[in-house]
Amino acid sequence: MSSAFELILLLFASYLTGSTPTSIIISKITKGIDIREHGSGNAGATNVFRVLGWKWALIVVVVDVFKGWLPAAVYATTLFKGQPIDDIGVVQILCGFAAVLGHTYTVFAGFKGGKGVGTLGGMLLALFPIAVPLCLIVFAIVLVLTGYVSLGSIMASVSLPILLFIMPPLGLANPPPLSLLIFSLLVPWFIIFTHRSNLSRLRSGEENRFEKAMIFRKK
Repeated sequence: MSSAFELILLLFASYLTGSTPTSIIISKITKGIDIREHGSGNAGATNVFRVLGWKWALIVVVVDVFKGWLPAAVYATTLFKGQPIDDIGVVQILCGFAAVLGHTYTVFAGFKGGKGVGTLGGMLLALFPIAVPLCLIVFAIVLVLTGYVSLGSIMASVSLPILLFIMPPLGLANPPPLSLLIFSLLVPWFIIFTHRSNLSRLRSGEENRFEKAMIFRKK
């Protein structure tokens, strides 16, 4: 088996892993509905929270994160040792991104999935185990201040490359490989692209808020 073919199989396995439509399966099992036909129409954890409640949303988040972590952390480093790419960071990026594409464009649900934030988070956790928890803190701060999950996701993604640049001089982490540093610069663009409808609603003042998460909300 050629190394190039092994890489294709690896990416295909990663895509299928990401394609598992967690929120759609959960909504079918629990309520007999298609989550994409309710709430915001998105097949993601945020919409599951709105429609089914926090317990089911938490399950969706955990599984979606795992879908991104597994290909980047395990598939890329243990399966098919003969890839034609020497930089393991590149292989991890390719596998993780294949999983994110699988989540966003799932083959099991007419290529209509979620926005990929949870799966991307799992991938990033495998690639940047120190920076990602700090990004989650940024997400939490934005959420409690504004109530917007979408804005929190965008700001967290923007903070990733910034953290990777400033952590090594501060002695908090070793300098990342160039491949991972370049990739971190692309992450915000992907998140902004997948949240373009949310940005439009933010500009028009129509974006849904999680007011219960806001500390300084008006009584």
